[in-house]
Amino acid sequence: MFDKILIANRGEIALRVLRAAKELGIQTVAVHSTADAEAMHVKLADESVCIGPPPAKDSYLNVAAIVSACEITGAEAVHPGYGFLSENAKFADILKAHNIKFIGPSPENIRTMGDKIEAKRTAKALGIPVVPGSEGGVADVATARKVAKDIGYPVIIKATAGGGGRGMKVALNESELEIAVSTAQSEAKAAFGNGEVYIEKYLQKPRHIEIQVLGDGQGRAVHLGERDCSLQRRHQKIWEEAHSPALNAAQRDEIGGRVARAMQEMKYEGVGTIEFLYENGEFYFIEMNTRLQVEHPVTEAITGLDLVQEQIRVASGAALPYEQSDIQFSGHAIECRINAENPMTFVPSPGRVDSVHFPGGLGVRVDSALYSGYRIPPYYDSLIGKLIVSGKSRSECLMRLRRCLSEFVVDGVETTIPLFQKLLGERDIIDGHYDIHWLEKYLAKLQA
Repeated sequence: MFDKILIANRGEIALRVLRAAKELGIQTVAVHSTADAEAMHVKLADESVCIGPPPAKDSYLNVAAIVSACEITGAEAVHPGYGFLSENAKFADILKAHNIKFIGPSPENIRTMGDKIEAKRTAKALGIPVVPGSEGGVADVATARKVAKDIGYPVIIKATAGGGGRGMKVALNESELEIAVSTAQSEAKAAFGNGEVYIEKYLQKPRHIEIQVLGDGQGRAVHLGERDCSLQRRHQKIWEEAHSPALNAAQRDEIGGRVARAMQEMKYEGVGTIEFLYENGEFYFIEMNTRLQVEHPVTEAITGLDLVQEQIRVASGAALPYEQSDIQFSGHAIECRINAENPMTFVPSPGRVDSVHFPGGLGVRVDSALYSGYRIPPYYDSLIGKLIVSGKSRSECLMRLRRCLSEFVVDGVETTIPLFQKLLGERDIIDGHYDIHWLEKYLAKLQA
């Protein structure tokens, strides 16, 4: 086991990793920008190192500064959290060259699954069902027309690099295709420095269902069930739950088994998530995230496993102690992402938190680095916390969530809490009848 790890992140995920490490008896090093000097994870870490000014490119993405911080403090490993450098194969390579362990999968696995086209080819070869589409990148409109004609409209054009909804455009028919391709290429080039795009069949009313996996890099891997992440705005998840209201145990076992076998064949190390669109009883692979997910707490709630501690253990060389039959699921869990944003316009609301009160009680967890007097900086993602509730059933979770949202107070900035309170009054949400387009349509009606 490691003696000391460096946490190359900020906010609630940095605090989450810190807590897991401390429970394993591991010393922690926090790195931070000048804007985060008073952040909670910095206050609680055994050591802290300032790595640059507020812009992420000069601090949290500053590889040289992070490596230097490891060498100064004697950190043996780096936990990247999510975002920033968590899926950067070059960063993992550099750490390896400096004899520092990257707590995550191998650089080779990151590269394979980080390229959307290569990931799709790999998934198909490993027996994972994929969305019909182009075999590789689409360079021009003529090629795009041929692919679209073969798979049928509507189609979606996606950037091969990146994510977060950028470089994604839908064409409902041939007349919309040319502008969709050129716009997606331009967006992808601007956002990721890579204008390559590919085409897939656009599913009309799919759900977003993902399978959590855990492997030890030695050929053993298990799945930890699914999460339903279908409530999304601009391809960004806001509500996740496990299990999915749309699946039964047989479907879960079948797709989970396929994914676990694929991870065994890849000799995948650490946690990862295989994401699918699900429609009419069929699963279609869209991508793999080779890192910890924002929504990992809902899986922890129904399995009783600490996924961050599992990451650290396998990174230290420990073999996975579980067979698939050892993984047991219990109850239901729901997570709401609380952002410092206007709940209707989603305009960010940074600033001073005058006071904060988190809900509590049985089956309630809040992952947040907020405290009274903390000033939310304007430079980073607006996620300020995650409310996770668990219970024996989905209906119990919904009642618990309603109660917790009424207790959750953040004074001084706007938050998205009122949006979740509204959602809990909608019959489709109560019944679990929603798809990835539901929230966008709902918000459009509210703003009309």
